[in-house]
Amino acid sequence: MLTVTIREKDTTEKKYEVKEGICLEQLAKDYGNQEKGDIVLAYCNGRLCELSRTVEEHAVIEFVTTAEKIGLDTYKRSMILMMMKAFREVLKTKNTTGRIRVLFSLSRGFYCELDSKGVSVSTELLKEVEEKMRALYKADLPIEKYTYNSHELLKRFQAQGRADKVQLFRYRRASNANVYRLDDFEDYYYGFMVPSTGYLPYFSLHTYEQGFALQMPVKKNPRVVPEFAPQHKLYSVMKQSDDWSVMLNVDTVGALNDIIAQGGMNDLMLVQEALQEKNIAEIAGRIKQEAKKVILIAGPSSSGKTSFSHRLCIQLRAIGMVPHPIALDNYFVDREKTPKDENGNYNFECIEAMDIKQFNEDIKKLLSGEEIQMPTFNFLIGKREYKGNTMKLAENDVLVIEGIHGLNPKMTEKLPDESKFKIYISALTQLNVDEHNRIATTDGRLIRRIVRDARTRGNTAQKTISMWDSVRRGEEENIFPYQEEADAMFNSALIHELCVIKPYAEPLLFSIPRESKEYQEAKRLLKFLDYFLGVSSENVPNNSILREFVGGSCFPV
Repeated sequence: MLTVTIREKDTTEKKYEVKEGICLEQLAKDYGNQEKGDIVLAYCNGRLCELSRTVEEHAVIEFVTTAEKIGLDTYKRSMILMMMKAFREVLKTKNTTGRIRVLFSLSRGFYCELDSKGVSVSTELLKEVEEKMRALYKADLPIEKYTYNSHELLKRFQAQGRADKVQLFRYRRASNANVYRLDDFEDYYYGFMVPSTGYLPYFSLHTYEQGFALQMPVKKNPRVVPEFAPQHKLYSVMKQSDDWSVMLNVDTVGALNDIIAQGGMNDLMLVQEALQEKNIAEIAGRIKQEAKKVILIAGPSSSGKTSFSHRLCIQLRAIGMVPHPIALDNYFVDREKTPKDENGNYNFECIEAMDIKQFNEDIKKLLSGEEIQMPTFNFLIGKREYKGNTMKLAENDVLVIEGIHGLNPKMTEKLPDESKFKIYISALTQLNVDEHNRIATTDGRLIRRIVRDARTRGNTAQKTISMWDSVRRGEEENIFPYQEEADAMFNSALIHELCVIKPYAEPLLFSIPRESKEYQEAKRLLKFLDYFLGVSSENVPNNSILREFVGGSCFPV
């Protein structure tokens, strides 16, 4: 017999005597707390494990549920496998095959496309697939893991005609790799999976544009599938980026590594930078054509807002306009008036932390031709100061206002709508590891921030990771709900950026102590970066958004 200690998130512990060799799945069923979400993984003596793992020694166990990011990611990853199996079975009944690409996040789920001869996405087809997925869930089929030598696995994928996997594993450094098998269907996924299809009851499929959306739960309510809410503007900018990457045959990490190995990275960098500059110029042209005076820029952390603002100002100057940058941070209320969160800490990210009344009064005066005193917020003493800086707008002058609440209608409630031009910016990663393993936009932004914070703020990667959940909560509350309010969206992700940022990020991630709670996230990010061939930042232009993170920017960032 063994003694296992089941530890809850609140550090409550209970000890149990169990048989040697018992699997974590059985322990979860017998002793796990599944009140907030379904248990899908477990930490066993500090090591993250799948529930199929057996316990062979005295252990401290902490279960992971779908109410946590790492658990929900496991759920979503497993759901993709079940969906792929269902599509394969349904297409087989129609005497055809198909290629599915899981492309990007949309409406709390994933937007996907089907490429199949003679069959297109329709409500009827998705109904059949969804029924097959329900049948697979009810059958509770095991999802089994098999380990292969990487060279052997490469040959298996070649024999199956899986070109995306072949490209990926051509650059695989590890000797072995795992694949997951559901019945007679196997696939490669980076990251752990649930034990069986019986863990996957919550999903729905919806036709959308040229493909469909796989809708799944969110952390706050991990047993409910939210209603499908189309995001037409987000879809448009993401689809544009994906179409561009497909056109250049660089839509997966394997394809990107091919370009690096063949010496084509410099040309790819220049083309990507040119594409971004073209998009910025088009936005500036719209602003002039529509005679807008108040340009509002908002986006999540590490989206490159500062560099984008500078580059937009240059493009505006190039067409005869005179931009005046304004940071919304200068309109914080005094520190003692700042609301506090549930932990008693100042909540600088809520809109109540902003002096909306003063901001609207100042901008209205500027729009009416008056001269005003411009504030500067002193973060050391927590008060707004006036240092004699004045502003008055001339005929061709425009205000370029940047801050997390820029798209929130409440922030500019007293300003005329006809004067506003709202821009949403984010690093919307258009690259996938392969056709079924997508790169989360949040991962790209987190890696950006780890590198930037270490360089500019002296923060360790451990500290940045520890704050990330709080940052993400602020984005969910204050930024993402308003992204469809934008008049224009700008994708700041560069298809080559993770190759460039990899040499900066890896040493920072390796420095995180194994015993820290941030270690597992660092380990996951290191495994993710291992897919990429690293390249030098030497040829990255000094006005690139990427320079905001790795250093060497010509802008004050």
